[in-house]
Amino acid sequence: MKTSIASITIFLILAASFTSCNKQESSMTKQSFGKTPDGTEVFLYTLRNKNGMEARITNYGGIVVSLMVKDRSGNPSDVVLGFDSLSSYIKDTPYFGALIGRYGNRIGKGEFQLGGVKYTLAVNNGANHLHGGLKGFDKVVWSVDDKASVPGETLVLTYVSRDGEEGYPGNLSVRVAYSVTSNNELKIEYSASTDKATVVNLTHHSYFNLAGAGSGSILDHELFIDAARFTPVDSGLIPTGELRNVGGTPMDFTTQTAIGARINDSYEQLQKGGGYDHNWVLNKPFGTLGLAARAYEKTSGRIMEVLTTEPGLQFYSGNFLNGTHVGKGAVKYQHRSGFCLETQHYPDSPNKPDFPTTVLEPGKTYTSTTVYRFSVK
Repeated sequence: MKTSIASITIFLILAASFTSCNKQESSMTKQSFGKTPDGTEVFLYTLRNKNGMEARITNYGGIVVSLMVKDRSGNPSDVVLGFDSLSSYIKDTPYFGALIGRYGNRIGKGEFQLGGVKYTLAVNNGANHLHGGLKGFDKVVWSVDDKASVPGETLVLTYVSRDGEEGYPGNLSVRVAYSVTSNNELKIEYSASTDKATVVNLTHHSYFNLAGAGSGSILDHELFIDAARFTPVDSGLIPTGELRNVGGTPMDFTTQTAIGARINDSYEQLQKGGGYDHNWVLNKPFGTLGLAARAYEKTSGRIMEVLTTEPGLQFYSGNFLNGTHVGKGAVKYQHRSGFCLETQHYPDSPNKPDFPTTVLEPGKTYTSTTVYRFSVK
């Protein structure tokens, strides 16, 4: 009987120790990532699932710093471009992995009218406003909602964009939840509310390379986009207002096609964008979560499906990368070494009444969900 009691006692001690270690391991998802120039400490959070998929996300700009995904042989690689340090993100970045707002993509001439009032925004992309302005959501330190977050599984970020910030009206309260699911998904859920009519268009700006970040060109990646139309642009990459059929053009990805197959064609839209930098009008019903795109990289076997509730998808083929950005592992990111699939409303919607509206009124809630789902073949 003494042996039995002793055995039980040892078992309980070991069980308590194991539970304590597990709790400690679960809570060890947060580490310092440096400080901003004004001395604000920034953190890096690690989310992972039981299959070995792992995302590291910082509360500076809601940036996905790394995303580890297994290939067909079970070997994990980081599939997003980015930097090793916070200072590099602060110094100069083409929105690597960032959370974009208030308005993702471009607003023509940096102005729009709402309720009879003209609003003037920062002009930071030629003659136009891009990705929220000089200090968009990608350049602020977000608060972490510890009560809503689940250590190692879900990170919930919040931010209040004050009335007049970057020229936008209204105090906008934003909540973004990042999750790594058991289905090998990076899931992003957005919501926002305002005290004054404003415009909102939130998106995510990871540059993907399914062969692994820093592995060279993405031109051999095969891409499918479930869209029969796209929004042609002018020389400043502002939509003309036309919804043009993709059929018979290099913009047709309704059949899975290599990104590089037609990227150098003498099609006027490709010439204006320096490659692909356009919004596709998705076939799926707006507001329902459905498939928007699928990318495949044959050497690794990785497949990435993009699902969204949004009506549009901006496909950007990394045209402005030129080797000047030294990324993770001291790798220089060369021309077209990463691509973006940004779920969104259409660019310049505040100035295009025929486009789906991006206006958010007081008492209403903006919601949007996007899923990046990974598998292999």
